[in-house]
Parts: sequence; structure tokens; C-alpha cells
Amino acid sequence: MPYNPFDPQFEDLPEILPILPLEGALLLPRGELPLNIFEPRYLAMVSDALKTNRLIGIIQPDFKMGCVGRIVRFEEMQDGRYVITLRGMWRFRLGLDAITPTLSYRRSHVIWKDFEKDMIKVGCLDVDKPYLKSLLRQYFDSQGLSMDWELMDEVADEGLFVALAMVCPLPASEKQALLEASCCKARADLFIKLLEMALQSGSNTNTRQH
Repeated sequence: MPYNPFDPQFEDLPEILPILPLEGALLLPRGELPLNIFEPRYLAMVSDALKTNRLIGIIQPDFKMGCVGRIVRFEEMQDGRYVITLRGMWRFRLGLDAITPTLSYRRSHVIWKDFEKDMIKVGCLDVDKPYLKSLLRQYFDSQGLSMDWELMDEVADEGLFVALAMVCPLPASEKQALLEASCCKARADLFIKLLEMALQSGSNTNTRQH
């Protein structure tokens, strides 16, 4: 079922999506990803999406699974940029490129099979919030990040893990693993394991830039 009345139904998803490749970017179902769009080809992509179904596929380069996002907010800036927010919906597997000589941006056939349940809230999480908060405090301190810890207690578990997975500066391969996790519980378990590994190794990861 859709996240809200404006979202498409699963059966109405298109066979072809405009593809925005972003290194280190993670968009998850029901997550929100703010983007600053300034390249001419991607400005054209956003303009075309706004005229149609508002859907854009986000995928990391060199990977075959991504997530479609719907433009839920946008602003036209005086310097010619778009500032948009994508809400993640269903994951997809990348198919063959759809060649359109008149377009400057990439469009690809996508495969939605196996991802119909991505937008269904299942409530399968059993989160040890005190342990998670302790891990996050250590991880955020190591990365020089800050967080509203009181707000964390007010967010539902699944939404919390989606938001944390998207904002934490994990390596691209680890973000992809979170995207490809089979369910919300598997994703939450993996996220905690990744935090533990990062703290044990003391490694520093780079923040995403686009």
C-alpha cells in the first residue's frame, strides 16, 4: 500500500526510470533524501520528473540495486539549482538502459519483482534502545557528529533505523548492504553490527558529497 494518498500503487510503477547515480548515497523505503541538483542533465531530469510521476531512481555506481524516490518537496533557487527531497519507496534491480538520444540523462529498465512488500510496515523490530543509544553516542563522537538524543526516543523503531542508516557516514559498500537487506529486522541487525565494527576498528569514514 502507498505511504500516502499521493504515492503510486505498486502495480502502477513504470518499467523505465530516470536514474540518478550517487556515490555513497543511500535511499531506503520510507526514508527522505534531500538533494542539491545543479548539473544541467540532472536539472533536466528533475524538470521532466516534475511534469510526470515525480519518480527518480537512486543508485550507487557499480551496483545493480537501487531505490525509487518520489519528489515530495522542491524549491527553485535563484542561481538555477533545484533543492529537492525524495521520499524512498520501492527498491528495484537495474535492467538494460533505455536509449533516448534526445535526453541528456540516463534512463533504464528496472525490475520491481520481489520488492512489493517494501512499503508495508511489519513492526518486526525489538530494539534495545539503551544499547543502540550507547553505540550511537560513541560512533557520533568518533565522527564529530551531533544528534538530538531526546528526539530519538520519540521516533518509531523502523523509522529510526531508516533515518540513521541514511545519515551515518558509512562506506558505500556498507550502505549498499543495508539497502539489500532482506527485511527491516535484518537491516537493523546489520546496522548495529556495522556500528560495532566501526567502533572496534576505530576507522574513519568519509561523509557523502554530491
